[in-house]
Amino acid sequence: MGPFQGRVACMHIPANKGVCGHVAVTKKSEIVPDVHQFPGHIACDARSRSEIVVPVFWPGTNRFFGVLDLDSPYLNHFDVMDRNYLEQLAPLVFGNQGLLS
Repeated sequence: MGPFQGRVACMHIPANKGVCGHVAVTKKSEIVPDVHQFPGHIACDARSRSEIVVPVFWPGTNRFFGVLDLDSPYLNHFDVMDRNYLEQLAPLVFGNQGLLS
C-alpha cells in the first residue's frame, strides 16, 4: 500500500477479497453503505461502518494502478457524488505525488 493516513490497515489484500480486492478485479467503484453487509468484508479497522473504494488508473490511460479506499465510522456515509469526485481526484493526487510518473 502506498501513502496511508490513519490507523494501521491491512498491508496485503488478495485479488477479489474484501471491497478493495473486489474493486481491483472489477475495476469499478464500490460504495458500501454498511460494511457488515458486504460478503467477505475485511475489517482492518473495527470502527469502520461504511466504505468507498475507487480504482486508480494511470493518468490518461485505462491501465490499472491500484485503489483508493476511504472508510467511515458512520453508516451510509458515501454517495454517488463522492464516487464521481474521487474517481476524478484519485489519479491527480497519485500523479502529483510522483507515484504514477
